[in-house]
Amino acid sequence: MAANWKMHGDLATLSALAAGIRDGTKGSPAEIVLCPPFPYLIPIGATLDGTLHLGAQDVHFEDPGAHTGDIAASMLADLGCRYAIVGHSERRTNHGETDEVVRRKTAAVFEAGLRAIVCIGETLDQREAGQTEAVLERQLTESLRGLTADADRFVVAYEPVWAIGTGLNATPEQAQEAHGFLRERLSSIENADVAARVRIQYGGSVNPDNAAALFSCPDIDGGLIGGASLDAVSFAAIVSACGV
Repeated sequence: MAANWKMHGDLATLSALAAGIRDGTKGSPAEIVLCPPFPYLIPIGATLDGTLHLGAQDVHFEDPGAHTGDIAASMLADLGCRYAIVGHSERRTNHGETDEVVRRKTAAVFEAGLRAIVCIGETLDQREAGQTEAVLERQLTESLRGLTADADRFVVAYEPVWAIGTGLNATPEQAQEAHGFLRERLSSIENADVAARVRIQYGGSVNPDNAAALFSCPDIDGGLIGGASLDAVSFAAIVSACGV
């Protein structure tokens, strides 16, 4: 279960949020990752006391050097991050990130000893045109080309673009269909063992009311949660609903 706080909050608000999530999820068997904005990685990380993991919302694919404004994966590792999100649709749309850029970022995350949360998902136009599986196959294959052998190093996050921050969400049937397709493709790319071990998260307007139905699907292994993770009570309820 990962909380993507995007570009929200200030230090006081997010510190209180992290403490609330820590206390509200105490004893949960779920692996929980908090992904604050870059300026707050250090202070938020200091509040986690080993019960939650720290994650970054993005990373650059180059080694440390003359790259103004960018953050190297090794720097994130140095700060205590365990995960980094790559390929979020907001990065793909707003910053023009291609599947190849996502692949290079994923490789950099692996090289630094971190785990990647690799986001993929179709737009509403693509879904309505019957292109969902083609889009997911392309993004999965190209964003992770040559990087899928070790199932413990990456998580796939299926986030239909039309459901991110819109209040809309895929039905459990739609989400399971996409997750099942992705697992089948991973089995074809590697083997059944890798496909079974890779965690595939769902993201897209998950809330306490729909979480249990989504997480009861056989191929949905957790969630990448945006808006609902900005409320400690709501996020704790979603974690509780994951049923692990």
